Amino acid sequence: MIIVGGSSSRDLAKELASTLGYTYVQAATTRFPDGECYTRIDNKELNDDVVIVQNTYPDGNLIEMFLLQDAVRRLGAKTITLVIPYFGYARQDRVFKLGEPESARVMTRHLGLDCDHVITVDIHKESVLDYFKCSHQDLKAAGAIAEYFKDKGIDLVLSPDLGAIGRAKDVADRLGLKYDHLQKTRLSGSDVQIAPAVVDCKGKNVLIVDDMISTGGTIIAAAHALREAGAESISVACTHGVFVSNAIERLTGSSLDSILCCNTLENELSHISVAPIIAEALKR
Repeated sequence: MIIVGGSSSRDLAKELASTLGYTYVQAATTRFPDGECYTRIDNKELNDDVVIVQNTYPDGNLIEMFLLQDAVRRLGAKTITLVIPYFGYARQDRVFKLGEPESARVMTRHLGLDCDHVITVDIHKESVLDYFKCSHQDLKAAGAIAEYFKDKGIDLVLSPDLGAIGRAKDVADRLGLKYDHLQKTRLSGSDVQIAPAVVDCKGKNVLIVDDMISTGGTIIAAAHALREAGAESISVACTHGVFVSNAIERLTGSSLDSILCCNTLENELSHISVAPIIAEALKR
């Protein structure tokens, strides 16, 4: 098997190849002055099963993925597996208003034109993968997050809301801890209280887990509320650190003690690796 690293996921692809003992090939990707993508794989042939590791966010990375699929097929790839650590456009899986596209279906249709298997990590809506005609699976990062925090003295795992409590439970169960979700209670027309729905956080080392952090506003507000409620320390870990609009600066300047994300999106906070769980999936 050969691992091909796209420009968005170089470090993850290298770690994946090293973990599995597979050949690693880095695609040489550049941009023309007008912004168009150029990519090339400097091999005479790829007469093997090929895994492409590349995000489909933002748009330029999606185009690169399309070009990489064509390139590896032309070099003789026997099968093509797409490892998409962060799948862009997974949120719009239906048409809400007349004139809208069904974005998720559009992306899966085009990505599925030349691949045999697809692996994603904590995709926003797992049902999106059913649009693929090839085999597919979504991996959960809870195991990687729990492994990272197993010796960090965490007492309580929280989700930002009830809808995401399954992720908090998964991490907490692996750590042998209690879990809960944050609940907003309106005290007046202008005041809202944010606190764990059931479990008292006073004096506890709290870990908030989520699938994605974009602007960080919800997490910052939650951290402030937990600090006022007596939490000893507050850490946050997410799978996908999108971090737009100076989110990293605002998060690091908040009352949080640590902010971490997985390396599905590579940035200065992506210290939790999902390579082991992807490696296991590829072995299977």
